[in-house]
Amino acid sequence: MTDIVERARLKVLERGEGLSYDELVEVLQLPDDRIPELLELAHAVRLAHCGPDVEVEGIVSLKTGGCPEDCHFCSQSGQFTSPVRSVWLDVPQLVKAAEETAATGATEFCIVAAVRGPDERLMAQVRDGVRAIHEAVEINVAASLGMLTQEQVDELRAMGIHRYNHNLEAARSYFPSVVTTHSWEERWDTCEMVRASGMELCCGGLVGMGETLEQRAELAAQLAELGPDEVPLNFLNPRPGTPFGDLPVMSSADALRAIAAFRLAMPRTLLRYAGGRELTLGDLGTREGLLGGVNAVIVGNYLTTLGRDAEEDLALLSELKMPIKELAKTL
Repeated sequence: MTDIVERARLKVLERGEGLSYDELVEVLQLPDDRIPELLELAHAVRLAHCGPDVEVEGIVSLKTGGCPEDCHFCSQSGQFTSPVRSVWLDVPQLVKAAEETAATGATEFCIVAAVRGPDERLMAQVRDGVRAIHEAVEINVAASLGMLTQEQVDELRAMGIHRYNHNLEAARSYFPSVVTTHSWEERWDTCEMVRASGMELCCGGLVGMGETLEQRAELAAQLAELGPDEVPLNFLNPRPGTPFGDLPVMSSADALRAIAAFRLAMPRTLLRYAGGRELTLGDLGTREGLLGGVNAVIVGNYLTTLGRDAEEDLALLSELKMPIKELAKTL
């Protein structure tokens, strides 16, 4: 059998077809000395099928903490002793954050709430916030509000939400070890409704949560089956007080193999650096990932953890001669 990198070159780079689950397992099992050529191939795939542009996004939490779910990686769960307290942002704060995000050159601003799903109070606040943001600044507005009903999907689309984020978080086989208060299938159903509505679907997950390489490949293959427009790839940043708080930080080599594998599974998808990259990859690894298949970044801070300074990421993109994607006229 030919080498997996050469098979991937023919299948993904030349024919534009994503790798299968079995092929992704082979990629994730490659030794460390093969990582540079793997990243080089993933970068070539990204350029060939997505182009050179990088999408920059900022995020802000509308409601932080106090979530009733028990996602074992998340310090926003009200069931753990994590040091995050429930906070609501008012609309002027949302607008200010959107304006600051747009000033960095970002084209996407995401409103996030730590909830199982939105109630009417939250939907009303999002409605007011989206209207005010659109009146104040030209930026695409995305949202992440948990699991949705069909009525809520339709309402979010009507109010002008450009993209909806709802991560699978983990492979179906590993999900019960990560969350017990809702099912993987419930997440999948929300993603299917969003995709059918005409909103862009943003759906990714976390790696480094104790899953096997096979389960990491399973997550990539299941995301490829779902077909989201964007896949945020998070690396576990163990948070004190959570069930995963004592897990070791994922190695940078494993993180880079995962980046390449996700790109080779989904050659045309927006693959976004998300939480945990600073801790897992550091400055050098962040650069390698951008040259290894990543074509979108979240700048600034995340929901409960600090990120790199936005100016550092923008300077790195400039140094690598990666143009920032212009705002799509999709509102």
